[in-house]
Amino acid sequence: MFAITADQVGSRSQPDLTDEGLGLILDAGGDDLVLPPDRTAGDEIQAATRDAGTALAILLRLTRDGRWSVGLGIGDVREPLPDATRAMTGTAFILARDAVEEAKKSPTRFALAIEDGRLPDAALLQPLIDLLLLLRARRSPEGWEVADMLGDGRSQAQLAETLGVTPQAVSLRVRKAQLHTERAAIAALTELLAAAGEPPEKSS
Repeated sequence: MFAITADQVGSRSQPDLTDEGLGLILDAGGDDLVLPPDRTAGDEIQAATRDAGTALAILLRLTRDGRWSVGLGIGDVREPLPDATRAMTGTAFILARDAVEEAKKSPTRFALAIEDGRLPDAALLQPLIDLLLLLRARRSPEGWEVADMLGDGRSQAQLAETLGVTPQAVSLRVRKAQLHTERAAIAALTELLAAAGEPPEKSS
């Protein structure tokens, strides 16, 4: 299981963003969440999924604007599952809570913790995810505009018409935003996270 715990940055001096954060998780996770995301304590929110790509999509969405510290824990959970995410327990949630505390000290506001015995381990995956987050942090507002519009399913030709620019100008924005690099990194990281999500083989 992939457990996500997120804590609002600067919550004592900022408006409560919990409902917005829960909405971001729902948008990114959709039907792949095992249960609806929950507020736990204060401004902390949690979610869980069995899908590696969904877990990555959630952490990318929450870390996009720097308003959340995000911890991802990969491990077992206790079954049968309860009726609410906030009542779920197990190694994945313990690790996610530890990870969010580490995330508060990280420049990327993200930390990963993986149950012992699972491969690849957090020491390998953390720097790769950090590189992706740093790439995204450098993206300009124009780059995000193109990324969001392409994410809605529109073609570059349609973007050019909507924005009133040439197709060449859109291609230049795509290159500057490094969208192809991002897509390739997401695909690779999804496979690595999926491998880490597999329970370690028990020796006979």
